[in-house]
This record gives sequence, structure tokens and C-alpha cells, in this order.
Amino acid sequence: MARDLETALLRSFVTAVRAGSISRAATALGHTQPALSQQLRRLESVVGRPLLNRSTSGVSPTRAGEELLPYAERILSLSAQALTETGRALTGHCRVGLLEDLAAARLPQALADLARLHPGATLEVLSLSNAAMREAYDAGRVQLVLDAVPDVPAPPRWTVRRPLVWAVGQGADVTAAPLPVVLFSNPCSWRTSVLETLERADRRWRVAFESNSLIGVLAAVRAGLGVAALMPANLEPALICHDPDALPALPDVEFGLVRHPRTAGDPLVDAVESALRRMI
Repeated sequence: MARDLETALLRSFVTAVRAGSISRAATALGHTQPALSQQLRRLESVVGRPLLNRSTSGVSPTRAGEELLPYAERILSLSAQALTETGRALTGHCRVGLLEDLAAARLPQALADLARLHPGATLEVLSLSNAAMREAYDAGRVQLVLDAVPDVPAPPRWTVRRPLVWAVGQGADVTAAPLPVVLFSNPCSWRTSVLETLERADRRWRVAFESNSLIGVLAAVRAGLGVAALMPANLEPALICHDPDALPALPDVEFGLVRHPRTAGDPLVDAVESALRRMI
């Protein structure tokens, strides 16, 4: 008998992972906690593997949960897009400026799915320096910008907070003093907060490697040169540090979206903004 992944079960799973708590997820979804727990158990039964680590402090995804999460998010995004976009045809050209960490994550896939639904529309993703992004936005060459809040070129229409995790490659010693750290070169909106986190935890550190690109930082982590603070969507599960006592808890990062005022009422830009908001 064929097994199907019900969107309601996937939504419960994604919400629980994002909330880090069954009770908070139940509140967000308007369910009772027992009902949500039952849905999560049903999904685990369908998948055939435990998806969540449960403890008194909350929930976190297991290895199988980490593997399922991007598929679950994309299925939910596609379902929402299909319900919204089917039956109408969008045309035009929309350029989106994304922070490199976001451009490397699942957001471009959401835009590709939207473009597939509307073959008459052209979507373009740009990842530029802060100065170049601001210039492009001011000139109207970029219609939407989704970036870390300190770097967005105008007051954001909406914001969202997302976690960072420690990335640790094979051979990296998380007990070393000083701790070898892999960082993005300045300017980097969360570099200072990461180093301040180590300082508050009385962890001595040294800069082992710097790069102005995500590819460079990931290469250094995979080579075991040190630890780095990155978005979990850009990491394979084997690189994520799962020991909560090994390194201090990292702060969330805040992202915001700005939209050029000349695009008010543009249905294509409306659809792109909605797709970005759903995925992030």
C-alpha cells in the first residue's frame, strides 16, 4: 500500500521544529497539545523513523527529521502556491536581492517553483554587497530585498527571526583554548554577536579563517579548520553540532524584507513576496 505524506502532518512537524516546543507549536496551530503530539506520532509512523528528540526543554529534529525538514517545507510551499496561483497567469520581470546565506538556502527553489507556474514571468536572484544592493534598490533595479535587518536598504515591511547553529567539521576540537573560529569577513551583520557570545561564555577564541563568501566558510569548516555560526539550511546534518554543552547557545538573526515603493499593486511582486514569506 502506497504511503502518502499529508500536508497537515507536515505542517505540524515544521511548526514544532520552528517553535522548538510542542506546546508553542500547538498554540500557533490552534491545536491542543495531545492532538498535535498524535499528529507527530502519525507522521513518524508513516516515515518509519523518529523525527523529533523530545526533552523537558523542548523538541529538536533527529537526523531523520533534519533530512525530512527541507522536503516538508517545500511541499507546504508548493501546496500554498498551487492553491494561490492556479488559474491566473503572471507576467513581467522581478529581481530579488538576497543575502548570500539565503540565496544558498531553499528560497531560490521556492522562486523557481513560482516561475514554473508562470512561464510568462522572469524571476532573477541577485546576491550583492551591501553598497551595491542599496544602489540597485535606490535605482529601482531590484524590486525586493531580503537581508539581515541592519543591512536592508529601507525600513522593512516585515521581519522574521531565525536561529544560527554551530558548524563543526571533522577534526575540529570544540574544547580547544583558544577555540578556532571561522568567520565571514567584515562587514558581516552577525559576526560581532557571535564573538560576543563566546566572550560572555568566557570562551577564548582565535580567528582561524575568514572569507567573504559562504563557499569559503563552508570549505574551511569541512576541512576542520574551526567552528562557524551558520544557518542550518546551508549545512548537511553531519556538520551541525548537536551537543548543547559543547559550545554556547547562539543568538537568532533577524531578517527583513523591503519592497520598492514603485511596485505597489504589481501582482508578480505580490506573488514573489508571498512565496518568500512562506519559505522563510
